[in-house]
Amino acid sequence: MQRNPFLTVDAIIETGGGIVLINRKNPPPGWAIPGGFVDYGETLEDAVIREAKEETGLDIRLIRQFHTYSEPKRDPRHHTVSTIFIAEASGTPVAADDAKEAGIFTKDNLPDEIAFDHRQILEDYFSGKY
Repeated sequence: MQRNPFLTVDAIIETGGGIVLINRKNPPPGWAIPGGFVDYGETLEDAVIREAKEETGLDIRLIRQFHTYSEPKRDPRHHTVSTIFIAEASGTPVAADDAKEAGIFTKDNLPDEIAFDHRQILEDYFSGKY
């Protein structure tokens, strides 16, 4: 049987002077960049807009594609490949779907427990690496 990585998307949402993170309801625990799995027949852009809305209640506007992360161990559940987008939104994020909490953070007040490889992604974002 052939095994392929799962395709995911995440949105670094700029709003309110910071970026939106969600505190996950399901394992693995921790704060994360809003996102999720791409559905069959869905574009990456449509998937990230949908996932952001489902998890934060925000309507986002995509600014640009940031980078794709593909380290096989980035998700402890299985091999995922995630394309990260930078987006903007206005309003207050409200946790929903897979999120138990949502908040706005800056480079200087990121939570201690961050899921997946999202700390590295945020370091890359804040440093201007990509």
